[in-house]
Amino acid sequence: MDIREIMLKRESLYSKYAAFDIDAVRLKNFVPDIRPNYFRDIDRIIHTKSYTRYMNKTQVYTSINNDHVSKRMIHVQLVSKVARTIGRALSLNEDLIEAIALGHDLGHPPLGHVGEKFLNKLSIEHGEGNFMHNVQSVRNITEIEDINLTIQVLDGILCHNGELVENEYYPKTKSPSDFLNDYNVCYKDASHGEELIPMTLEGCVVRISDIIAYLGRDIEDAIEINMFNIKDLPEEITNIIGNSNKNIINTIILDVIQNSINKPYIKLSDKTFNAIKDLKKFNYDHIYIKANTEENLKKYEKMFNLVFKNNLYFLENNITNKKIYTNFLNKLSPEYNKKYSNTRKIIDYIAGMTDEYFFNEYNELKRRQF
Repeated sequence: MDIREIMLKRESLYSKYAAFDIDAVRLKNFVPDIRPNYFRDIDRIIHTKSYTRYMNKTQVYTSINNDHVSKRMIHVQLVSKVARTIGRALSLNEDLIEAIALGHDLGHPPLGHVGEKFLNKLSIEHGEGNFMHNVQSVRNITEIEDINLTIQVLDGILCHNGELVENEYYPKTKSPSDFLNDYNVCYKDASHGEELIPMTLEGCVVRISDIIAYLGRDIEDAIEINMFNIKDLPEEITNIIGNSNKNIINTIILDVIQNSINKPYIKLSDKTFNAIKDLKKFNYDHIYIKANTEENLKKYEKMFNLVFKNNLYFLENNITNKKIYTNFLNKLSPEYNKKYSNTRKIIDYIAGMTDEYFFNEYNELKRRQF
């Protein structure tokens, strides 16, 4: 028995509904080694520059001087752990789950969903279609860093939308061309991005785990910076899923496992599903909508517009000593630089920025208007 066979022995314990290594498909040829396909994809993801930048990207709160408040890096780690817990209990492919979880937010721009909103507006205004962080995550690892992941991982990343909670998640069989069609249609039709269904049960697990990972943790972060009191949580919610991050995570994970074991789908009980929906709405009304003042939102939009406008000027006038060239375009392939419009290059550049890089870029450009 060779080393690869030894590493695949765990598949003998998998559910018949799990994703198996032999079914993995890539868009490009590659030379295999001792690692199973999805295990290899984990390695490829954590060695990307996009993954490194998680450490300084907003989860909910921007520019908070508190080291205990979550950044995007913490969120993806929590999603991975929650998803792998469910996956192990259901005898699914934990390697595939981990790869999807660790890669699912690689395309998140600076300032979190606020930044996503402003970048989407700019993208549409300049004829490049919708900007969605899940689509950009796929773009990062197929067009920018191009690490040749399996379709199963790419699809799980594309379909991870944790903003949309369902009480049942049924995987949808897809071919590589089906996946590519989903990916391309999202740029033209935003509603399509809300209807995406993962092709594997593992992708479904990550999708529900995204929600499980942020619901309670975002409450903890709000409490940490004195913007929320745990006593304000409605009893009709806490009586079902608990009143702490620990209890919320534990309750929902157990509910998913109990309702999904030996099933070809991922399911929540009706009472837990309704409690999650109610808590999501409560968090939106009491946490997310208050995370930024109107004054800050106006300031951030102005910043995005200025950074975009100035970088467009640099590209149109071939001013090659600017950061968009030295830190971004000069490090990419000739194929990328030939293939895409100036607008698309700027969107990719901004989307990859950390919060700190974005603020520094703005402050530098503000002093040198063109």
